[in-house]
Amino acid sequence: MMLAALASVLISSCYDGDTCRSNSGEKIRLACIDTPELRGKRANPVPAKAARDYLRRLVVGRDVGIRRITKDRYGRTVAELFVDGSNVQQQLVAAGHADIYWKYAHQCGWTR
Repeated sequence: MMLAALASVLISSCYDGDTCRSNSGEKIRLACIDTPELRGKRANPVPAKAARDYLRRLVVGRDVGIRRITKDRYGRTVAELFVDGSNVQQQLVAAGHADIYWKYAHQCGWTR
């Protein structure tokens, strides 16, 4: 895949380990991964905060490459993010902060 062809966005914040917001207000759900939940019935706050903080260190305040895939039922952009040519989702999985979300893994070539 040619990274030069990717659009880029400036990430202003990350709510959790798999949801960020761009400086233009676009909500971005990281494709093909699942991270622990911060709130709700399935909340697991300690690993959820670790995943969120890891993601924040990678992307907040930076222009990142984005490959938009679709929109989810909440109106968020489902996308892959890239920092310095490296896939952010793969980094989260490799660091142990995320699992591959197999239901949607077909959307990301690196999961094969």
